Amino acid sequence: MAPELAEAFPPGDFLTEELEARHWSQSDFAQILGRPAQFVSEIIAGKKEITRESAAQIGAALGTGPEYWLNLQNSYLLWSQSRNEATRKDLDEVKLRARMNELAPVSLLLKRGILTGQSLTEQKDELIKLFQIEHIEDTPRFLAAARRSNQDEEPTPTQKAWLACARKRAQDLQVSSYDPVGLTELAERLSRLVANPENFSKLPAEFAAVGVRLVYVEAFPGSKLNGASFLLDEDAEKPVIALSGRGKRLDVVLFTLLHEVAHVLLGHVTPERLVIDEDSSTEPAELAADEKAGEWQIPGGLPVPPTAVRRGWIESTAQRIGVHSVVVLGRLQRDKALDYRTALAKGAPTVSSHLERWSHSH
Repeated sequence: MAPELAEAFPPGDFLTEELEARHWSQSDFAQILGRPAQFVSEIIAGKKEITRESAAQIGAALGTGPEYWLNLQNSYLLWSQSRNEATRKDLDEVKLRARMNELAPVSLLLKRGILTGQSLTEQKDELIKLFQIEHIEDTPRFLAAARRSNQDEEPTPTQKAWLACARKRAQDLQVSSYDPVGLTELAERLSRLVANPENFSKLPAEFAAVGVRLVYVEAFPGSKLNGASFLLDEDAEKPVIALSGRGKRLDVVLFTLLHEVAHVLLGHVTPERLVIDEDSSTEPAELAADEKAGEWQIPGGLPVPPTAVRRGWIESTAQRIGVHSVVVLGRLQRDKALDYRTALAKGAPTVSSHLERWSHSH
């Protein structure tokens, strides 16, 4: 909170004292300044503000700097303003809006329909509910564990809001007891399971069967988030994997999902650590998760590709491994054996429509 302003007095009071000390009348002073008498009487009565020009003249006459008189004038105006009820209310609202936007991008959440309140108070109450805090000034506890994959900075407001939405979705899900062995087996067959992209729609049920809450919250603009993994209620038996659908292409979203599964199974997700995944990172935990995800995505790995990779080779290799051809294409792009702008990627399947179904399936 800003400190309360100490009571300030009108600059006219100080000017009166200065004139009395010199035994000058108001009209004497007006004559010294070369101004009409009314000018001096209005400053003394507080009806006229001291400007830069008049501060310089008063300062020259009294042997003080112009800053002294300008500061007296400004201090008094600021103090008077702070006593004004309407102004105080406006400033309190500015402070509240600033705090709300430290937590979340309010205008974006209104646009997405995540916040629906018309008034500032309603929106504040909705944010308190979304972040599950007692008061708007509180720090959401579950975010204290959040670490971004490629830096030690705390999450941005956009990322905080996305995580809060993901947690809210996860809390609505009923799942079986957590089964790490079952989760490992699911990870090993996942790439083959989604060789038919339609099966992407069924993934929340597959994960629920092994005790993992899998949720989708569409990426917020500028959040740079691919996904996250965390524990619900800081309980090691309640892992949550959240995807943003960023990248959209089947192989990209599948890789993010497997990367998050790897974080969970490798023990990176703890009550003290909520993992946020952005773009590639060289942190050891991230590299380990990438490696594991790569092994699961293409079981047995890829054979050495020919110098000139053609669609036929990609399709026959994918068929032999039992995965979708875009998964093989994506691996070649990751390994830089194919350019990211290759024409072979034309018409690659996206999973956005399947992800949309996740939120309607429970």
